[in-house]
Amino acid sequence: MHRTAVRTTTALLTAALTAALLGSAPAWGAPDESAPTGSAPATRPVEAFAEDGGISHAQAPTTSPFLAAQQQGVAPVPGDGDVTPLVHGGDPATKLDVVVIGDGYSAQEQEKFRTDAAEKWREMTAVEPYATYRGLFNVWAVSAVSPESGVTGDPDQATVRHTALGSYFWCDGVERLLCVDEKAVERYAAKAPQADLVLVVANSAKYGGAGYNDIKSPLGYEGIATVAGGNAKSGQIAVHETGHSLGKLADEYAYDGQGTYQGAEPAEANISTLTADRMRGQGTKWSRWLGQASPDGGTVGTYEGGGYYPAGLYRPTENSIMRSLGREFNLPGREAMIAGFYRHATPLTSPTATGSRLTAADRLTVDLPVPGTRLHWYLDGRELPRITGRTALDLAELKLTGPRSRPHLLTAVATDPTPAVADPALRSNLTASLSWLVTR
Repeated sequence: MHRTAVRTTTALLTAALTAALLGSAPAWGAPDESAPTGSAPATRPVEAFAEDGGISHAQAPTTSPFLAAQQQGVAPVPGDGDVTPLVHGGDPATKLDVVVIGDGYSAQEQEKFRTDAAEKWREMTAVEPYATYRGLFNVWAVSAVSPESGVTGDPDQATVRHTALGSYFWCDGVERLLCVDEKAVERYAAKAPQADLVLVVANSAKYGGAGYNDIKSPLGYEGIATVAGGNAKSGQIAVHETGHSLGKLADEYAYDGQGTYQGAEPAEANISTLTADRMRGQGTKWSRWLGQASPDGGTVGTYEGGGYYPAGLYRPTENSIMRSLGREFNLPGREAMIAGFYRHATPLTSPTATGSRLTAADRLTVDLPVPGTRLHWYLDGRELPRITGRTALDLAELKLTGPRSRPHLLTAVATDPTPAVADPALRSNLTASLSWLVTR
């Protein structure tokens, strides 16, 4: 086939895909006209984010027709799949691992991707409780080299870019909704040492993103957030989405016309069928926070409307980040986020593996990644108050007695005393211990 004919055929196919996916997206669950007769595209609910901070739901295909051919079986280009540690806090087994994957960045733009990825992480860690707990994280940047620079749908619906993850605006007919190919994301996330959270950073300055919740990936991550790498406000999208994946928090916004909630008490920590008096009387949900000033403004109480219902459900505060972007987590949300951090990370680590056999000639160090963590030492079950708080210890200081062959059990116990976690059931994960056997 002549080059002119190839270009013409490609242009026609691209135009057809653009019209189908960008110009007139099918309704939820409607058959895809470009698919074989009798089939429908696989879709999932996602969150879409407006520039004014508003949040809504849409339906996103799980695949993208804008995926570059090289990601569908052709050998990758050099640098594709490279992993760079942006933040290396320690062993992935003891840290919460965030995997950031770039899309729409060419081979020559990978340094730009890493800069954009670092900036998104900076935006996230400017928000509490990320700011205080940043020491619990590793952040891995995974290079996904795209043959074309940019993102489909930017600056307009007619723009098409074939990229490593197939990112595109105007998903489900929503201009700011930035969708990706889920399987492509998973392939790249698998290249990192571990994936607890996945963030896709697209090479665009156009405001937009998406929140993919309840993804049961074989890698263990439960959601994907997409953001525009060149937009200064898009980091808030990732913060909100981790409220779902890490904090297991519900959305606190409502839809007009949704009616009154009639169901059972929700499992999420930040919505409830209970009024403040009933909550206080039962000692449940956010009863411990009632009446306290909240970092998102106002006082914790029971404000009607949340979980998509304008009536029948209550939220803790008037307007937290789980209701609209540009806000802080409220007190119950902040507590849930810290508990989520500690499901993946630990308040005490050491370069010396727990259970190791040491001698009095050795030196032992431990790390406390969270400021203010309290550290206590015990020898054969008895506390050593003279070395409380010490993170480096010459074991000769223990002045061990008894037979040289007799091992002594040395234990370090660290506890995060944060007042931001009030629920005793959640505080159990805020303490960790490590032990070693020491001989003379």
